[in-house]
Formats: sequence, structure tokens, C-alpha cells
Amino acid sequence: MPTTRKEVAIGELEKRLAASQNLFLTDYAGLTVEEITKLRGELRKDGNTYAVVKNTLFRIAAGDLAAQLDAFLAGPTGIVFAGADPVAPAKALKTFSDTTKKIGIKAAYIDGKVVGAQQVETLAKLPPKLELIASLVGSLANPLRGLVTVLSGNQSGLVRVLNAIREQKSATSNA
Repeated sequence: MPTTRKEVAIGELEKRLAASQNLFLTDYAGLTVEEITKLRGELRKDGNTYAVVKNTLFRIAAGDLAAQLDAFLAGPTGIVFAGADPVAPAKALKTFSDTTKKIGIKAAYIDGKVVGAQQVETLAKLPPKLELIASLVGSLANPLRGLVTVLSGNQSGLVRVLNAIREQKSATSNA
């Protein structure tokens, strides 16, 4: 029978899981409290949170999701609860791993799919989601901008020709 304290922890995990669209499972073994606090600060900049959880409590709180992640729920596990943009926490984990101390990424749950550590590394190399959207919009707008330029060029050419004809006729009528 779970204790009241464990029931509260499970309830809190359920709330965090419901609010998170993406999860990153890490191995925090070897990190000091100060280093984990620094990692939490890095993740908090983009609205993400980091928690050290007991694997059994996570299995209970996650339900069906735990079955997908069960292979990665061994040993000490820290979880990044991330919002809609999976690139920001992946970059924060990579930066922390490169600058402070190597942190093991076990797996991630991104957009309904479980991905391995290698895909998280690849994700960390991508530009942020808003930058990708802006690039896509720019790529879509360029052909339209070119079309507008060509069409307006034909109109201005027509206006110039008509103006030259008008000037020519007015010059011949005055002479």
C-alpha cells in the first residue's frame, strides 16, 4: 500500500506529465546538487523543468507511457518535462553536457514517439522551432514576391509605353 507521501508524489508526477508534451530521460549519476541546480536553471530559461524521480513512482504515474519507456527506466533517472518545443531542452542538455559535466541522455518522448540519445543529439543541432518556421515562411514567400515583381514590372512598362505614345502625340499635335 503506497504511503500518503508517495501518493502525493504520484499525483504531482501525473500533473507534470499531463502538462508536458515532450519528456527527456537522463542519467544524473555523478552530478552534484549544485550541478543539478545549474541544469535546472538552464532548462527553466525556456519554461522546462527537471526532476529526479523514482522509477517505480514514474511507472505508476505514467501508465501506458511507462510501458513505452520501461527499457530506459533503470538506474538513477532525471526527467526533463518540456513544452511544445523539443529543441530548446535538447540544446540545454547538450550545452550543459559540453560545458559543465557529461550527463547521460537515456531517451526522449517527443511528439508521441520514443527516440534514442542519438536522435536527441541530432535534435540539439537544429535551430529553434520559431526560426525553422520563419525560414519556411521566407522560402514560401520568395516565389510570390518574385511573381509580384514580374507582374508589376509589366504594368510599369505598359504605363511607360502609353506615356511615351501620349508625349509623342502631344508633340506632333503641337508641331
